[in-house]
Amino acid sequence: MAMESFYRNAVFINKGIKEFTKEGYNKAEESFVPNALDVDLSEKAFMVTGANSGIGKSAAEMFAQKGGTIHMVCRNPEQGEEAKNDVIRKTGNQNIYLHILDMSKPNHIFEFAKSFQENQPLLDVLVNNAGCTIKTREKQEDGLEENFATNTLGTYILTTELIPLLRSSEGRVITVSSGGMYTAKLNIEDFNSDKMSEFDGTFVCAQNKRQQVVMTSQWAKLHSNILFSTMNPGWTDTPTVRTSMPAFYNTFKEKLRSPEQGADTIVWLAIADKPKKLENGQFFIDRKVACPHLPLAWTKSTPEENEQLMVKLKKLSESIKSRMSEAAA
Repeated sequence: MAMESFYRNAVFINKGIKEFTKEGYNKAEESFVPNALDVDLSEKAFMVTGANSGIGKSAAEMFAQKGGTIHMVCRNPEQGEEAKNDVIRKTGNQNIYLHILDMSKPNHIFEFAKSFQENQPLLDVLVNNAGCTIKTREKQEDGLEENFATNTLGTYILTTELIPLLRSSEGRVITVSSGGMYTAKLNIEDFNSDKMSEFDGTFVCAQNKRQQVVMTSQWAKLHSNILFSTMNPGWTDTPTVRTSMPAFYNTFKEKLRSPEQGADTIVWLAIADKPKKLENGQFFIDRKVACPHLPLAWTKSTPEENEQLMVKLKKLSESIKSRMSEAAA
């Protein structure tokens, strides 16, 4: 396992320097189809989680510039309000709404999704951008490890609960994964990382991002009239990278992409015509389908393991929902 991990990391860094940096984006941009994003979004509604900064805020701003109605989902009220006002100021679009939600708290996500569907008639695009990389082992009140609760389970619950609304609009779901998932093989036996002898938050996050890729491919099989995609924004200069990965940031800060470059493929997947013509449930970088595995990296999981991930997440989320119902009775 140690040798496999060393190989994956070495190949990942080499691939990252070539493809995930701003130089990689600039090279890829040369083949972008002109005017692919020239779309009027005045009749469309978008939800972006983790929209207070970085890639999420950039995506929200780009949608707003084209006239979309934007639902910015943020954890911190002050930062969220500041981000909302900034998007309105920059774009002149008044149809910007702030929702406060902690994606690590499943019961809050269930309540939010229920309220949103009761009060909002339309949702065309869901961007699952919120995420975290917590370096120490921390558990929230349900006993769930914080990274898993936010990155995997939170994404699963929000998406699953909003599928009826997205189905009615033949919508799209874009989940922001990362290149880090290349270093992890799917693990469905230890969601809380309790079997990890020494907790490694960076690897746990990579595992969560791998889980997101698998979830997306499975959702695509279950809901063919919704376009599901995952994407790698590349190595992007965001507050999360600066605070959670300081060594990485200090090493590569001159090569990192801007948040706008990191968000470009999110926007393309959300509004361009071309993604609708591609196979559902795929993984992208820089507006192109990408293989979600490195060569000879032993990260592929079996179809049975992929299906079991969804079975286990469904069982876990339903148990939480059941406890909520019992508490309310």
